[in-house]
Amino acid sequence: MAEAVRDLKQEHGGGIYRQVIFNLAEAQIRDGRDGYRWDGEAWIGGDINRLAIKTEGAGDFGRPIDDAEVQLLYNRALDPYVNFQAGVRYDFKPNPSRAYASVGFEALAPYWFDVEGTVFLSDKGDVLARAEAYYDQRLTNWWVLQPRAELNFAAQDVPENGIGSGLSDIELGLRLRYELRREFAPYIGVSWDRKLGDTARFARAEGESTGGFSFVTGVRVWF
Repeated sequence: MAEAVRDLKQEHGGGIYRQVIFNLAEAQIRDGRDGYRWDGEAWIGGDINRLAIKTEGAGDFGRPIDDAEVQLLYNRALDPYVNFQAGVRYDFKPNPSRAYASVGFEALAPYWFDVEGTVFLSDKGDVLARAEAYYDQRLTNWWVLQPRAELNFAAQDVPENGIGSGLSDIELGLRLRYELRREFAPYIGVSWDRKLGDTARFARAEGESTGGFSFVTGVRVWF
C-alpha cells in the first residue's frame, strides 16, 4: 500500500516538474546601432518548492555584451498565486562584475497580470531593486498582445557600473506574437527604454546612448 500511496501522490500533485522558457529572445532594430536582448528562466521542483535559474542581458551586434546576469533562486509557493524567491545573482557585465543576495516575489495579480519584484544587496553593500509586469491579452486562439514594463532602482550611485541613485532606467514594450504552437511563438513589437537621472549622466559621459525606440522581432519559446 505504501508504494501505491506514493504513486498516487505523484500523479496528483506530488511529482517533480521542470520547464525552460525564454519570454524574450529578440533582435532590436533602432536608429544608430542594432542590438539584441534575452530574458529566460529554467526551473525544477514540485508544487511548493522549486529551484530556479534566471538569466537576462542585452548588447549591440558587433560589440561585447553590455549587460549579462544569472540568478540562482529557491522558489516557494506562499499560495496559489504568489511565490517567494531568495538566492544569489551574479552580473558578468558590465565590468566590474558584481555578486548580489536576492529576495523577491513572483505573483499572478488580479485580472491575470504577471508581476515581479526583487531587492538585491551586492557584495559591496549596494542596494538595487527591480519591478516587472506584463499581461497577455489573447486576441484570438493564436494571436497574443503583450504589454510589458520593467523599472530598475538604486539606493545610491554606483558610478563604476554607470548606475545612478533613484529610478535608474525604465523599459516599456508592446509585442504581438503568433503561437504556431503554444511552445513556439514568433513575435514583433516596439520597445522604448530610457536611462534616467545620474544613470543618464554617466552614459552621456561615456559617449553612450540614453535610450530610445526600437523595433523588435524575436521568438518566445518553452519546453
